[in-house]
Amino acid sequence: MKVAFFGTPEFALPALKAFRHNRHQVVGVVTAPDKPRGRGREVLPTPVAEYALKAGFPLLKPDRLKDPLFQSNLRAWDAEIFVVVAFRILPPEVFTLPVRGSVNLHASLLPAYRGAAPIQWALWKGERETGVTTFLIERNVDVGNILKQRAVEVLDDDDAGSLGIRLAETGAELIVATLDELEANSLVSYQQDNSKASAAPKILPEHCLIDWHQPALQIGNQIRALSPEPTAYTYLNDQQIKIFRSDVVTSENYAPAGTIIIDDRAMLVSTGQDKLRITVLQQQGKKKLSVEDFLRGFRSRGTFQLRSIKG
Repeated sequence: MKVAFFGTPEFALPALKAFRHNRHQVVGVVTAPDKPRGRGREVLPTPVAEYALKAGFPLLKPDRLKDPLFQSNLRAWDAEIFVVVAFRILPPEVFTLPVRGSVNLHASLLPAYRGAAPIQWALWKGERETGVTTFLIERNVDVGNILKQRAVEVLDDDDAGSLGIRLAETGAELIVATLDELEANSLVSYQQDNSKASAAPKILPEHCLIDWHQPALQIGNQIRALSPEPTAYTYLNDQQIKIFRSDVVTSENYAPAGTIIIDDRAMLVSTGQDKLRITVLQQQGKKKLSVEDFLRGFRSRGTFQLRSIKG
């Protein structure tokens, strides 16, 4: 089939790359406009745009999806089907254009974790299994009929980065299989069970601040969900400390939540239940370090207090 591919971040790349090695033809790629990125705020193309340019795919970077000129250019590709992976919400004027409809790849086992951040919320909620789903796009977000699903195990040491890589790779296989079966008219869609739906809203800055009164297991899941970015954080005096990795230590707590004990080997933090061992962190304005490397340059020893506010 002739495919128009919609995607923006790294997560979408395995699916786009997969179409170079099967019988389906990518007739064009739609991605977000270039924008300032990184510490230097250099204006750069999206990961999908970079790959599409190297691969020689026709490329559109619309500011507005309802722009008549964009829609005219899109029609000119004469795509039979649209494939959407980690892109904006398509308006009906766009997703109804192709004769075979528009298919979305979502990083959860729908109807679980509908929304912008399914990988993060699956980790935050402590799921042991998640997966990927292909479904037909409808007017309401993430509610269309399911085409295919594939489960993926959540490993003990997964964070959003590592789990996202595996889901993207599994999703690439699933989207190709979905198109193969749609082309052969051998795939029957089915409705989602709305009674089992859960939400995965966009991660906001307030989600990143650690509340040390929560149990260590919940805080550890928060840290996993937000690593490597945007990253969970706390304050030591007036310095922001980002935390990338941690372990739960079963323990009776005899200190106020947020109290840290630092010695030559470890950094333990009291929580609402048990303790959390910090293993990778980043002090404001400095490089990310293992706790061992951090402690080599941390002259003080004893008891300190982490806070959910600055100062």
